[in-house]
Parts: sequence; C-alpha cells; structure tokens
Amino acid sequence: MRGGGGTGLPPEPEQVSRYIATFHTHLSALLTCQSLTACGAAARMMPVPRKLSASCGTCVSYQADSPLLEQMDTDVERVFAVDGDSYTLLLENE
Repeated sequence: MRGGGGTGLPPEPEQVSRYIATFHTHLSALLTCQSLTACGAAARMMPVPRKLSASCGTCVSYQADSPLLEQMDTDVERVFAVDGDSYTLLLENE
C-alpha cells in the first residue's frame, strides 16, 4: 500500500506558500536568504516588485509552509504573502 493511511491514495501534498521579504539593506537580504535556505526553504534574491516599492531595492522571494518570520534578519522592512498578483502584508518593521 502507498502512504495514504490505508486508503490506497498518496498522502496530501504539503501546503507551500510564496512570500516576499523586503529589507533596508542588501546585506540583510543576503543574510536572510542564507538563513531561509539553511532551514530548507526555496529562497532567492531578486529586485523588489514595482507593486511593492518604487525603489530599486533587493528582496528575498521564498516558498515555505509558513512565513518563517523568525528567520528574518533584524533589518527586515516588510514581509508579504503572495497570491498571484496580490500581496498581503504580514509584517512591517519601520
């Protein structure tokens, strides 16, 4: 039998969501990207989407089953959940 709890069905896939974190400094983005990757999240640095900021900063885009806010560097600016073209603010640190 497959791992579906005796039903013969495969187990439910884990819910993985996409997030974007913006930062006050490039170094903070780099440190957070490394921290997220070390804990198993699929993370990459990229330019901040225009919908989130007019500045030409760097953000970290990552996929995980939760926002992993504890992995953010102290210089994090904001964290958003991404749903298609929509962004939901989860954390703001001025």
